Amino acid sequence: MPSLNTPQLLVSFLIFLATANFPSNIKASTNTNDVYQPCSDTKVQKSDGFTFGIAFSSRDSFLFNQSQQLSPCDRRISLSSLNSQLAVFRPKVDEISLLTINTSSFFPDTYGGYMVAFAGQKYAARSIPAFVANSTYIVTSFTLVLEFQKGRLQNLYWKRDGCASCAAKSNFFCLNNQDCAIKTTDCKNRGGSVDCSLGIQLAFSGTDKHLAVLNSWYEVENLRQYSLYSLYSNLRDSLTSQYSNLF
Repeated sequence: MPSLNTPQLLVSFLIFLATANFPSNIKASTNTNDVYQPCSDTKVQKSDGFTFGIAFSSRDSFLFNQSQQLSPCDRRISLSSLNSQLAVFRPKVDEISLLTINTSSFFPDTYGGYMVAFAGQKYAARSIPAFVANSTYIVTSFTLVLEFQKGRLQNLYWKRDGCASCAAKSNFFCLNNQDCAIKTTDCKNRGGSVDCSLGIQLAFSGTDKHLAVLNSWYEVENLRQYSLYSLYSNLRDSLTSQYSNLF
């Protein structure tokens, strides 16, 4: 990925969730996208793999001349020379996925506390910087939508629920009426016992290169009252508990 000058990679995990509840008329197909670098251009169809990145740094690091926000693929902002980290994912197009980033040895506030999702070079697309963490709070659950037109990525949107997901949860705090956060002192390796790994619910909208409509964002909208990360965490904790009883 020459445009990023290859910053240090952050270990990350991609978890594909079951799609049994998706419409039955969605047919599986072979992957036709052989582009694996997030700073390269491509067009995709349903069920292709699609590679994109998430860069962690300070909010100002994503600005050129302190005013214009550029993609992390743009050499002019030179994230590799700054205090930054990179996670790369390759989900399947139009499948709801949960991306997780383990914070046991990585904590976002030490790398500026903001993240930007991005892909493409000539047709570069990037999200606005999203607050993740500072020395007091960390936001652990996000929803990201990748919007395509005729198979070309156009934009990446962080979708927020206005703190609806943390209502009545005593250990969560609503920041700026849009993000549910937890105190960093409650996190593991920061003095607490809570797993503060980041969970990003991923969905797609728009059309693929054959003009087929991408529907997974509408599936997420219908399930907005649920947190895929919470469901994953509950399942993981349940399995861990069951297996620990065997030894």
